[in-house]
Amino acid sequence: MIDRLFLRHPTSVGESYFEHMGVAFRFGGRLLAAGGAAIVHGLVPALCERTASKAVKTLHAELAARQPAPARDNAWLPEYEI
Repeated sequence: MIDRLFLRHPTSVGESYFEHMGVAFRFGGRLLAAGGAAIVHGLVPALCERTASKAVKTLHAELAARQPAPARDNAWLPEYEI
């Protein structure tokens, strides 16, 4: 049970539990910030015009770079998931 809940997925992507937690927290924080920027932009369109889209593009590039080599041909294969 412990293995299934806490260790199987991080191990499957080549990380320890705490390494995976750090990556997930970093991505999550950046997504929250991008979401906040999108809300600000929705309220005042002149603010944060490209902040959320730039963050999503950057995160996508980082996530794609973590994919195993065959998946790097722009085909999205979710071998690495947060």
